[in-house]
Amino acid sequence: MIATAEGVVTRAEVENYLEVMAGAGSLSYRKLFDCSRGDTAMTAEDMLAIGVNIRTRHAAAGTLGPLAIVVPPEQSELVSRVLGILATADRPMRIFSDAEPARRWIESLPK
Repeated sequence: MIATAEGVVTRAEVENYLEVMAGAGSLSYRKLFDCSRGDTAMTAEDMLAIGVNIRTRHAAAGTLGPLAIVVPPEQSELVSRVLGILATADRPMRIFSDAEPARRWIESLPK
């Protein structure tokens, strides 16, 4: 599963994306989330709420698929709050600054 964020991304959009993924039963799939062309005006509280949402879904999901996240360096501090919560999940996860290495890594993992 590949998702790309472009333009300004809102908390509501991220929460909708998470709802759709969970509803589709795709939490065990390999995922590449490319935020390299995205931006956000979310607050630290918004990011924390998204992290809690993800953590709650992880607890209920069982098996989680590998996750590759691509973020531009200037957004790494904002995203780090959520990534800290994601890192507690029992699954392979890596952060990249470029989409192509992220794609190669995620495709190298078992389906």
